[in-house]
Amino acid sequence: MSSIYENKVSIHTLQSGLRCVYLYSPSAVDYLGVMINAGSRDETLGAEGLAHFVEHTIFKGTGRRKSWHIINRMEACGGELNAYTTKETTVVYTTFPAGNLDRAADLLADLITDSQFPEKEIDREREVVADEINSYLDMPSESVFDDFEDMIFAGSGLGHNILGTTDSLSRFTPITCRRWLSDYFVTSNMVLCYSGNMPADKVWKKLERYFTGVNRGEAPLSRVKPDSQPTFNHCRNLGNHQAHTVMGARIPDMYSPHCHAMALLVNILGGPGMNSLLNVALREKRGLVYSVDASTVLFTDSGLLQIYFGCDSADTDRCRRLIENLITRLAETPLTAHALAAAKRQYLGQLTVAGDNREAALMSVARSVLYHNRVISDVERRHIVERLSAEELIQCAQFIRPELLSSLTFI
Repeated sequence: MSSIYENKVSIHTLQSGLRCVYLYSPSAVDYLGVMINAGSRDETLGAEGLAHFVEHTIFKGTGRRKSWHIINRMEACGGELNAYTTKETTVVYTTFPAGNLDRAADLLADLITDSQFPEKEIDREREVVADEINSYLDMPSESVFDDFEDMIFAGSGLGHNILGTTDSLSRFTPITCRRWLSDYFVTSNMVLCYSGNMPADKVWKKLERYFTGVNRGEAPLSRVKPDSQPTFNHCRNLGNHQAHTVMGARIPDMYSPHCHAMALLVNILGGPGMNSLLNVALREKRGLVYSVDASTVLFTDSGLLQIYFGCDSADTDRCRRLIENLITRLAETPLTAHALAAAKRQYLGQLTVAGDNREAALMSVARSVLYHNRVISDVERRHIVERLSAEELIQCAQFIRPELLSSLTFI
């Protein structure tokens, strides 16, 4: 069965049970990808970094292709092959000139069903990932986020770095990697996504042909919601030129009825606009920070608000107090009707601009199908946002009141 949204997006299920999402575009460039509901939080103790390592080594050889053939398959027609991993998701995808869908589908199906992870190849890649781990530690503006999440989700699968450690890397074998593939790369746990100008019915036929061999088993997902942790305020002296701080608090998960109101609230507080409350208060008015922003990460059973700012170490406490004052104001004082309407207009406009990035748009609808089994149309999203009230924003601000915030600073 297929369902159409705004004549641009359709969802279809192959005979194997594998869900597919189609995003029409008149472009001469196509995208094909697979999104898997598995990431670093699904790793067992001692196997931290396995999801990311499999993402790296899935291109190293299949039963009928060596690594050289894999890396040249899409590049030979001017395309690209790529992948990434998050705490709950793995994505393998390719971008290519229109007219090469057969080539792309054949390769992608081969990778997700028959990657062999040759020992010599994964030994070489082990060194590459180890270098990635070490270089990441040299970027405090990035690593502070990982350490913050480790602390706020301590004791859970969400509480460790996606890259793993050099020690856990040493334990990965071809058998370990193949088992991860066979356990999690299964029809019930994946979504195929395509964007291009080929008619949807022709796309379904091609995907049906190439992806018949996908494992139809059930993924062994056993996620446990992280326990609440006491708030903390830690500072680590790393000898940095500037201080890097992350403040944050747990918020509701991706299935919460608060998710749209929370997104609007966080956009007002520290979204990408130069007129965000944080940017105006800390940078424009006072010149205290090099950069400041707020963002959310929503998981299937939890969520996290994070506020990052980089400043001179002597200004860290002052910046923190200013941020707390802004949040207190949002939690206690409703926005005026004029301010709320302006915030909604800006947020919806930003979503429209972001939707112009076709790769991001395709991944967004694939994620929606993977976790909600439906796509929220632009019209539906607009109606949801336009109906949000000032009182709903105040309710969301209660989750991030100053007394609930934790912080971690690298100086």
